[in-house]
Amino acid sequence: MATRRKTYKLRGGDVYDVEEYPDGRYGAKGKARQKKKKPTPEQMAAVNQANRAKICRRLLIEYFDTGDYFVTYTYKVEQRPKDMTAALKDLQKALRKLRPKYKKANTPFYWIRNIERGTKGAWHIHLVIKKTSGAAEWIEDAWEHGAVYITQIKKSRFYDEDFTKLANYMTKNEKTREKKSDGSKGKPRLKETSYNHAKNMPLPEPKSQKLVRWQKEVKPKKGYYIANSYEGINPATGMRYRRYTLIRIHRRI
Repeated sequence: MATRRKTYKLRGGDVYDVEEYPDGRYGAKGKARQKKKKPTPEQMAAVNQANRAKICRRLLIEYFDTGDYFVTYTYKVEQRPKDMTAALKDLQKALRKLRPKYKKANTPFYWIRNIERGTKGAWHIHLVIKKTSGAAEWIEDAWEHGAVYITQIKKSRFYDEDFTKLANYMTKNEKTREKKSDGSKGKPRLKETSYNHAKNMPLPEPKSQKLVRWQKEVKPKKGYYIANSYEGINPATGMRYRRYTLIRIHRRI
């Protein structure tokens, strides 16, 4: 079966994020094209979540560095918001305080956030934001409702080379079930979430190619290495797919 490849050129070509999947317009040789099956709501939810994490990961690669900040805003019990709308207003107020400070520092105001309400009623907000001189103090001063925890992305427990762990963590929702030490999945720990990112972070359009056949092995471009490679089955189509990230051996950035 013919294969479609989409390549996203990120960080000025220092990183290439690649997707490969069977081209749905073509059937296997000698066989009629299969009819599309309507995915179940659970399958579509899984696909939507994977797409959200995928876009988040590309935003992290394109706009953030390992030294930028991973922030957690928490709430005192007596200051917990009554609903997600109130929590969003609290965060928006903090971001309004930060925006002019970043502008004055000539630092792009890039951010990604997820507001989370736990199943036991606790609220907290995860925020990825650019590091600049004085930013840690600004971030703390902007929050009025509880404790603030700040660390660099590279020092957090969610860091890996192509930001997969951090993207999955930033986009988790009420259906996310974390793995236990024995490999089984635990119960969902979130009752409600709200994920979003700054609007001044566009992603480049991918380059699309049609390949004659599915390649058995991923081969890196000259001068690059494979940082991460994953193959799986799309739950909506039932067809296999592959994604991998290539990073330049001698990065310019």
